[in-house]
Amino acid sequence: MSASVSRRAVLGAGLAAVPVLSSGLPRPVKQAAYISFSPTTGAFPLVGAPVVVDPDDHPGVVRVAEDLRSDIERVTGVRPSTAPARLTVLVGTIGRSALIDDLVAAGKLDVSGIRGRWETSLQTVVERPLPGVDRAFVVAGSDPRGTIFGAYDVSYGIGVSPWHWWDDVPPTHRDQVWVRPGRYSQGTPAVRYRGFFINDENPALGTWAPAYFGPGKAPGHPGGFTADFYGRVFEVLLRLKGNYLWPAVWGRAFAEDDPENHRRAAEYGVVMGTSHEAPMMRGIEEWNRHAVAAVRDSSGAIVTPGHDPYGGTGEWSYRLNSQAVRAYWRAGVRRMVDQGFEGVVTLGMRGNGDTSLPDGDGIELMREIIAAQRQIIEEETGRPAAETPQVWTLYKEVQRYWDRGLRAPDDVTVVLTDDNWGNIRKHPDPAEDYRAGGYGLYYHFDYVGAGRNYKWVDTANLRNVWEQLHTAHAYGNHGLWVANVGDLKGNELPTEFFLDYAWNPADWDLARLGDWERRYAHQNFGAGPAQEVAAILAEYGRLQARRKPELLNRRITLTDGQVVYDDRQTPFAFGHRELERVTEEWRELGRRAERIERRLPSGAGVRDAWFELVGYEVLATANLYELRSAEFTNLLYAAQGRAATNSLADAAETALARDFALAERFNSAVAGGKWAGFQTQPHIDYGDVDRYGPNAGWQQPERDNVALPDVLFPAVRRIEVGEGAELGVAVDGSESAWPGGTGAGPAVLPPFSPYQTRPQQFVEVFNRGRTAFDYRIEASVPWLTVDRPRGRVGRQVRVEVRVDWAKAPVGRAEGVLTVTGAGTSVTVDCVAEKPPARGLRGFVEAGGYVAIDAEHYDRTVGGWRRLDGIGRTGAGMTPWPVTLPRQTPGGPGSPRLEYEVSLLAAGEVTVWAHLSPRNPALPTGGLRYGVSLDDGPIETVDINVGADDGLLNAVWARNTSDNVNATATKHSVTKAGVHRLRFWMVDPTVVLQRLVIDTGGLPALYLGPLESRRM
Repeated sequence: MSASVSRRAVLGAGLAAVPVLSSGLPRPVKQAAYISFSPTTGAFPLVGAPVVVDPDDHPGVVRVAEDLRSDIERVTGVRPSTAPARLTVLVGTIGRSALIDDLVAAGKLDVSGIRGRWETSLQTVVERPLPGVDRAFVVAGSDPRGTIFGAYDVSYGIGVSPWHWWDDVPPTHRDQVWVRPGRYSQGTPAVRYRGFFINDENPALGTWAPAYFGPGKAPGHPGGFTADFYGRVFEVLLRLKGNYLWPAVWGRAFAEDDPENHRRAAEYGVVMGTSHEAPMMRGIEEWNRHAVAAVRDSSGAIVTPGHDPYGGTGEWSYRLNSQAVRAYWRAGVRRMVDQGFEGVVTLGMRGNGDTSLPDGDGIELMREIIAAQRQIIEEETGRPAAETPQVWTLYKEVQRYWDRGLRAPDDVTVVLTDDNWGNIRKHPDPAEDYRAGGYGLYYHFDYVGAGRNYKWVDTANLRNVWEQLHTAHAYGNHGLWVANVGDLKGNELPTEFFLDYAWNPADWDLARLGDWERRYAHQNFGAGPAQEVAAILAEYGRLQARRKPELLNRRITLTDGQVVYDDRQTPFAFGHRELERVTEEWRELGRRAERIERRLPSGAGVRDAWFELVGYEVLATANLYELRSAEFTNLLYAAQGRAATNSLADAAETALARDFALAERFNSAVAGGKWAGFQTQPHIDYGDVDRYGPNAGWQQPERDNVALPDVLFPAVRRIEVGEGAELGVAVDGSESAWPGGTGAGPAVLPPFSPYQTRPQQFVEVFNRGRTAFDYRIEASVPWLTVDRPRGRVGRQVRVEVRVDWAKAPVGRAEGVLTVTGAGTSVTVDCVAEKPPARGLRGFVEAGGYVAIDAEHYDRTVGGWRRLDGIGRTGAGMTPWPVTLPRQTPGGPGSPRLEYEVSLLAAGEVTVWAHLSPRNPALPTGGLRYGVSLDDGPIETVDINVGADDGLLNAVWARNTSDNVNATATKHSVTKAGVHRLRFWMVDPTVVLQRLVIDTGGLPALYLGPLESRRM
């Protein structure tokens, strides 16, 4: 569809409805809504009209007609009948519905604009279509799924959320619903196969689903998911205009857990697939349940026999057990043929348990495996292999085969992947020969593995998702897209956006993401709060993108060039009040969410839907930040001997109790207890090796594959303080305390500058005992002031320190604060740096650094696009379009961003570039940028040196965990004054978030310092 299409982002607009010209293709228009809640000239009244379908149409179409009846009843309270009347709704598929075909043959319905297209529908009002019918609202599809999508589009337009069952969303009641006259279509999807992967489903979905729908039907496997469960999955998939599913795999086997599962998929019209580790239409658990692998010695001889149902050794090895493995694969394809369900066959082979192939990664072996699989497909289907849809997914180590030159047959869709953290690893190479099978994408909103699991709440930033999906589509990837959505419930927003974008990328430009969020909020909560809810959703995504909540107790540092993890530290600094500031941002978001909830109607289930879709994830994450802030401040205070230590332990334990209470509300109070057992995902105790073993650094808290309830980790500390008063002093920017004990050298405040933007420097006067005492603070110079020079300390007092710049001398000046209390004194050194006021321009150095947000450039050369909200602190800048070729920096027209800065001294500086942690996804190799200062040399950097997105090594894990790739260049400053910093494009797809110039005083902060003052 043309990029000029505008879709009304309001309830009733349907999903990209556009009038259809009788001569063929849909014509883009600005106002595409065909549903109205007030009568218009020639409109068709939907309430009271029967919904009629040919019983011989595809079962999925017959079924969706019943859903449409139920949806109309949900909205209006009036259930449509099934027998034709004067005003009738007709639902049917071209070539499968006699009702539709008779209208076409009689010349009453023109389907030339959709006939023969993939999954395309037409909505139109037809006059006198049948004897006894005066008017009909016709929903016709080019194929069964086209009809299904067309019917569900009507449901969406009248106000039924795709998540009505999964999140208990009640529609707004309407007494009347009208269909505007005209001919409408949602167009043809841009991506042919669009779907999701239910994965990592223990404990949440794995606990809830068997309890709600009943146990699995395979003997000995009660945790399996049944056809009734999958029916609900198929329904929401189709309502979202998806067509493709990878079923759950954690100890589950789709075909065995309920013999009805494949039949139910066929009945709904859903295309089945299997994940990257499960070839030939068989889940890997189908092998694991029935095979026991032989044990071999170092020479390869079997010392303990194994077995499998195919007469083999039980080993998942093509080299050692190929005859049995081929028989296993053959049974999977034969089952697809015999049961008649639609499938996309996964090719290739990986190791058992989402690992690399134990047989090695030789190209000839993989070529032999794929050839054998395609021979089986031909033999079992009786057709050329090219007539059966197939995929080869280049996940993790499998991409190496492609990089070394192995190519799947031309008709196979090659599915490229992200790195499990939302950064695509490879885009199609425009220089490659055309592939009939095209390319696909496997993307993650949930992950278990290196770095750390993230599977508790939605952590997707839609701006980041948009940028990656846009780039994939721009490079020609539109064959098959599938997203790992974990439990599905909890990832509703990114799942819906992923499928919306796959349907029509042109309709959702970056500038319209706010419209999309408002539409999502409107559909689920009504018009009133939609604007506020959308703003909360956007802010939630931005804040979550800083760091996954599971990683809030891991600090990652570089020591002697090695990545070091500390799972007993906050990643955020105490300096610059960073931990306080990020906690307050979450606290305020939680307050906003609570205010909205209080204004929602108390009846009709709206608050249940709110809590499921927005409230829980916002409030629980905000509470987790409160917990971590209290926990790590407690540990700091304990080390400093503060009397306030134990109150912070109490606060952390209160936050843990609230975490449990929020989960209990979800499990017990919401929707009358419908979701009992669902909110059981641990997210706090990661890293607790002593409690649950050596995998604790990345794996969820569990023992014997059963999740453990969370405990505080690291544990809080409680201390005993003396009865008397005892002075303690701490200063901003240091974790030490004075006098004695933890003091390392003199107490020194960070330098002061009239141009600083950092939070105001402070001194904390605290008690190490239980008796209150009086304190006073005296300054050695008249320009140094404090806001509370005298007072009384019960537990602690924070005193802000300022400089009176009218009294401070130009240049560097020193002063001392003397803090006295409880018979003791501590001195605190202070430095004021006051540069000459004349001649300063641009971003001004203060405190030994200059911090610049990328979007605040002075000049651009070449094409660049601002990506609002993509960065950890703001927007990002990226070369545009994303398909630009690699550039050689340095020419007058070379693409670049320019920033004016004022530096206070000559010498060497370090420029840090903070970029989104993208991978070298282009065939040119590497991902590079350049930086220069004034007319100095351009220093070029490949940001992925040392990182391996296939092996998922520690450097890669650091970048993805921190959600930033920070690299540095060195530059010479010849004199103080105004300088020009240039960021040069070398490769496209680089996303610059920040530039930070370290002139010698850059503090160690997770997000970096606040942006410098701009003159």
